[in-house]
Amino acid sequence: MSDLPPIEPGADGIEQGKRLIRQDSDKGLSLSERIAEQLTRLTWRTPLHTMRLKGRHPLKLLTVADDPFLGDPDRGQALLDGMLAFRGETRNLHELALSRPTFSKPFGEYLHSFAWLRDLSTVTTRTKGAPIAEALMREWIAAHGDVVSDPAWRADMWGRRLLFWVAHAPLILSSGDLVYRSNVLHALARGARHLDRTADRVPLGVPRIAAWCGVLAAGLIIPGGDPRRVFGEAGLTRALDQSVFGDGGTVGRSPLGLLDAIMLLTMLRSTYAARRMEMPDAATAALPRMVSALLGVSHGDRALSSWQGGAPVHPDVMAQVIEATGVRTRPLRQAREWGYQRMSAQASVLIVDAAPPPIARIAEGGCASTLAFEMSDGPNRIIVNCGGARASMAAVPTALAEGLRTTAAHSTLVVDDSNSTAILADGTLGKGVTEVELSRHEADNASRIEASHDGYARRFGFLHRRLLALSNDGRDLRGEDMLLPAGKRRQRDATPFAVRFHLAPDVEIAATSDGQAAILRLPGGAMWQFRARGAALSVEDSVWVNPQGRPVSTEQIVLSGEAAPGGATVSWLLHKAR
Repeated sequence: MSDLPPIEPGADGIEQGKRLIRQDSDKGLSLSERIAEQLTRLTWRTPLHTMRLKGRHPLKLLTVADDPFLGDPDRGQALLDGMLAFRGETRNLHELALSRPTFSKPFGEYLHSFAWLRDLSTVTTRTKGAPIAEALMREWIAAHGDVVSDPAWRADMWGRRLLFWVAHAPLILSSGDLVYRSNVLHALARGARHLDRTADRVPLGVPRIAAWCGVLAAGLIIPGGDPRRVFGEAGLTRALDQSVFGDGGTVGRSPLGLLDAIMLLTMLRSTYAARRMEMPDAATAALPRMVSALLGVSHGDRALSSWQGGAPVHPDVMAQVIEATGVRTRPLRQAREWGYQRMSAQASVLIVDAAPPPIARIAEGGCASTLAFEMSDGPNRIIVNCGGARASMAAVPTALAEGLRTTAAHSTLVVDDSNSTAILADGTLGKGVTEVELSRHEADNASRIEASHDGYARRFGFLHRRLLALSNDGRDLRGEDMLLPAGKRRQRDATPFAVRFHLAPDVEIAATSDGQAAILRLPGGAMWQFRARGAALSVEDSVWVNPQGRPVSTEQIVLSGEAAPGGATVSWLLHKAR
């Protein structure tokens, strides 16, 4: 197999040359930041903050917004059957015990956000759904209406809750019980006053966007809310400026998080529309950029690729969300700030993580995935990441969920079975990748990405450099993975490494007898040949988390070798034979 040919830059409007992407020194929250965070939570429980929450509550709401999105029919049906279900965890509505919760954190966030109102409204009428919603609302108010506590009173949770209360008010305010209605409106007013003081105290990214959306929802539907609306519009503009990159990606680097942020802004826009008003310019301008970035990390099957703990979202859900935004745009090819690169030719799509992991203080559960890639051929995925660390079912063991965050769970090179960025015992990310050097070129015959990261430099004395070249007919993907000596540390002995290519579950693989190649068969009859040089090829078991959050058994190609002190080079080729 020949080496990668040089490709001359093309004038297609893509910025050429090298780009240094830096990550601020990040060791998670410092001691002072942890103390400040704890003090913030403690202030929620002080008599002074409780006094600030007092005040008049509205006798009615000015309007009811439309929820532009459909819910999950299975979760909605479970509610009709008297059960609350989320990611494989199911609880009887009469045994939730909200004041003494025993459910998981994801289940609790689903419950406290009131996102289940969307699921319920999707499968039933107001007449049948209102008694269920009201019963849950009564229990929530009894446990949390007057008790300021975490996570129920977290600012981002209140932001989501207000959006859902406004959009599904007929389900929670249809009762003729005036005391109950007054309690709901009282809780809404208290939540709005709480948000006024805490919206800027949640982490940047989707949480802060959610909090400020809640401020604005309250300002739009509570009588006399114009001052709050003006205050909220300034806060949301500031949050978007700090949380959304110029290319449309969010600071948490999660495609699933970006989808969430898009849905929040679209719900907010619906609330503005109910008042016959326009959403702030900053949010209106951000939506098209965000949708373009989201499409940029979608495969040929129109579902998301798996990055930063997310799992694929069903294509029907993706299509419904994009349609609800009203945005018509093309997939973004280069998200330099967000950190993803997209190459496409004919039916082939390649998505590359070309940035350090997210900063620990911003993103929970970040993954050590730098320089990994995914690839699809039309509707069929070929190379994937395991994914799903933060989107898997409740039944997935904690050890497996944490394992899905590792470098080995991604399609990239791994040195000595270690992570390119450390995953600490408390779940945060530690030292590792701080710089990614990136160069991209377009030419008549191929697109080429060359990138390197320093995640192994301090521990092993190597840079990982990856070259990827996709031919313009989409039938050839050529790659090189190199370990180059770097830094002051020099290895005296050979260092083991492995280049992993996790395969989609529907891919059938057969290794050749020479141990240097494999045949990949895709659904529909397409066949790809994989060949490698510079390492021994083997086929091992793997796992992939599907759109439902369930782990599915699959396989992976592993290229194993040892790097001498002077480094190592592995060349490989994926060729579409038919």
